[in-house]
Amino acid sequence: MEIRFDDQTAVITGGGSGIGEKISHKFAESGAHVCILDYDKEAGQSVCKELENKGYACSFFYCDVADQQQVQKVFDEITGQLEKVDILINNAGIAHVGNLQDTTEEDFDRIYDVNVKGVYNCMYASIDQMVEQGGGVILNMASVAATVGIEDRFAYSMSKGAVLTMTLSVAKDFINDNIRCNCISPARIHTPFVDGFLEENYPGKEDEMFEQLSRTQPIGRMGEPDEVAGLVLYLCSDQAGFITGTNYPIDGGFLNLNT
Repeated sequence: MEIRFDDQTAVITGGGSGIGEKISHKFAESGAHVCILDYDKEAGQSVCKELENKGYACSFFYCDVADQQQVQKVFDEITGQLEKVDILINNAGIAHVGNLQDTTEEDFDRIYDVNVKGVYNCMYASIDQMVEQGGGVILNMASVAATVGIEDRFAYSMSKGAVLTMTLSVAKDFINDNIRCNCISPARIHTPFVDGFLEENYPGKEDEMFEQLSRTQPIGRMGEPDEVAGLVLYLCSDQAGFITGTNYPIDGGFLNLNT
C-alpha cells in the first residue's frame, strides 16, 4: 500500500531526532513538504539538510513549543510560505523520572510546559488555518503511561494523560470541519534518549539494563522509531480517513499482555 502526501504540508515538532527524525524522513519520502520544528537548532537543521540533499522538500524552524508567541510566529511563517498546514504531528516532548515525592514544582512545570502546553500551543496555532482550508489531520504523541500506572513516571504520566484527553476533545469539536485528530501510545522505543539514560544512570551496566527494559514488553524487545513513524504515516493518510478520536497503542503487547 503506497501512501503519498504530494502537495501537502506536514509540520513535525521535535523532528530533528529520535522518533521525530524518522517521521520527518517518512513524510518527506512520501512527497510532503516537511516543516521541522525543533528546539535543537543543530539537530533540526542537520535532518533538514539531509532531506534536501536527497531532493526532498523540507524547511526548518527553530521553535520552543512551550512559547505560544514563538509558536504562532512560526506557524504564520509556514502558512505565509506554503499557504496551508495539512498535517500537524505533535511529537516534541521531554521525560522525567520520579514519583510524586521526587517531583519538584520546577520539574512539574517543565514537563507541563513542553508536553502539555506545547501540544496545545501548536494545535491552537494551526486549527484556524485547518478550519479555513476545509480540513486537516492532527496526530499527537501520547504514551502507554497515559492509560496505565508506570513506576516513577508521575509528571510524565500526567502530561501524556492530558495529551490523550486533548486529542479526544479536538476530535469531537472539529469533526464537522473535516479535521481528524488521533494519538498514538508507544511503549519503550529504542532512541538515543534511551542510550543516554542508561549511560548516565547505569554506567557499566548498560547492556544488562537494556535487556531488562526490553523484556518489559511482552514481545521481548523495544520498538524501533521507524515502526512508530510507519503508524504515524498511515494514520495521517487518506487510507485512515475513517479514523478519528482514537488512541493507538504501539507497545509490543505492554498494555494488554502483561500479567
